[in-house]
Amino acid sequence: MRRPPPYIRPMTLDVAHSSSRQERGARLRTVRICTLLCPPLGLILLWRARELGLGRKILGTIFIPLYSLLYAAALIALLLRFSTLEIEWRGGFPPVLTWHKTHPDYAALEASRRAPPKTPIALTPSAAADWPGFRGPNRDGHYDEQPLATNWPANGLRPLWKQPVGGGYASFALAGGRAFTIEQRRDQEALTAYDAASGTELWACAYPALFNEPLGGEGPRATPFYSDGNVYSLGALGDLLCVDAVTGRVLWKLNILADNFAELLTYGIASSPLVIGDALIVQAGGPRGHSVAAYHKLTGKPIWKVLDDPAAYSSPVLAELAGRAQLLVVTANRAVGLEPSDGALLWSTPWKVNQGNRNNAQPVLLGPNCFLLSAGYGTGCRAVEISPSDTGFAARTLWENKSLKNKFTSSVFWRGCVFGLDEDILTCLDAQTGERKWKDGHYGYGQVVLAGGYLIILSGSGELALVKANPARFEELARFQAINGKTWNHPALAGGRIFIRNAVEMASFDLRPAPATADPVKSKPYEEK
Repeated sequence: MRRPPPYIRPMTLDVAHSSSRQERGARLRTVRICTLLCPPLGLILLWRARELGLGRKILGTIFIPLYSLLYAAALIALLLRFSTLEIEWRGGFPPVLTWHKTHPDYAALEASRRAPPKTPIALTPSAAADWPGFRGPNRDGHYDEQPLATNWPANGLRPLWKQPVGGGYASFALAGGRAFTIEQRRDQEALTAYDAASGTELWACAYPALFNEPLGGEGPRATPFYSDGNVYSLGALGDLLCVDAVTGRVLWKLNILADNFAELLTYGIASSPLVIGDALIVQAGGPRGHSVAAYHKLTGKPIWKVLDDPAAYSSPVLAELAGRAQLLVVTANRAVGLEPSDGALLWSTPWKVNQGNRNNAQPVLLGPNCFLLSAGYGTGCRAVEISPSDTGFAARTLWENKSLKNKFTSSVFWRGCVFGLDEDILTCLDAQTGERKWKDGHYGYGQVVLAGGYLIILSGSGELALVKANPARFEELARFQAINGKTWNHPALAGGRIFIRNAVEMASFDLRPAPATADPVKSKPYEEK
């Protein structure tokens, strides 16, 4: 065979080499394009590319995961920007991707309020409050007005009514057939009154105020308080109102932050007001004797102001400890007992959450001289005893552990046991020793109330559940979806009906037992097996 002329062979080799470089370049471009469009596929092709050395492959392996995070973040941002999805924080980690909240048609609500109701709903100034404010008459989450049914239908209770509501995390105050709450409506906070039987809006007292923060969202946090024909509300920015419960007319108004030289808390004001006699108690958190304040409930004039503590999110409680009625307040750094008449300090005990000012849970009375403190963020719980001393009263720790961490919720006490959510799991503790009896059932960051030996739980996703308050074991009897969306609001009960809400929806359910098939909480408590 004749060999090709020497002047032809180099040209052939150059063409072959050029073709090989083009193929390698094409394969590398494929790797780059795949990495840009689909980082996991790009990583696979990177390690299959023979043209690349080990060093470049290692560098690519480091770069591609970082790029993937940016790529995913950009996709989520585009999805959130051009769709009805949004990221929502529900208390735990990670946050969830959910549909964007559809806010109520406030114009239609206000128009319906202007239309006179078919039957006038009266409320006398002396009407007694069935559930006057946050967590009930004693702020302990107990309902004992009348028996409740425990034989809930398998497919859940049917609502008496269900309708939209404005934003926020307040609960209801219930009195004289009316339900009072505070909600966010566009750029205004509104103290509102509804007919408890039908859900008809009776009046709305609105004023300019808009609080919003990334984790919790917008809206007021504190539950109103009803007393002697008036409703008292405290907005997220510190606006304290006294409003006539019949007409919605403002009787007086002030801002507790401005009046007490206090700063707004990170998550807004969530401590609910409390009426004791003629005094309206609030936790303002101001310095130099302006932390806890009492105002005359009819005039708004200051009665007393005490302490220097920064405010917390927990609400004041009237309790009897060591034989003396006192105001139990949890601040950012401690728990204190105050004389209700003048605010004098009776005792104090340190209590601080591990991660900053996040004292959210209510203190829970465990007996005539003992109460429980609890907090999330890895803090745990502590039982504190109050006893007489040479200087007045002394506080000492009985026990403490990390078996119960109330984050946004508060526990209840029943027959020697504490029932509450340890983060998002229902837990039972022995109140005397702190020993954990059991831990079971996931309910998100919801709320717990007690009705004659049964726990009614409003979960963090809007489910209603019925659980026996049994120290021996966990027994869930019923559970159904009551309202939709993130639900941190506390339920309220009156007249055998439960009232629930979240930031977009509210509803009422009848829990009264049927006459012939009653299985009431009071008349037929659970039996040990």
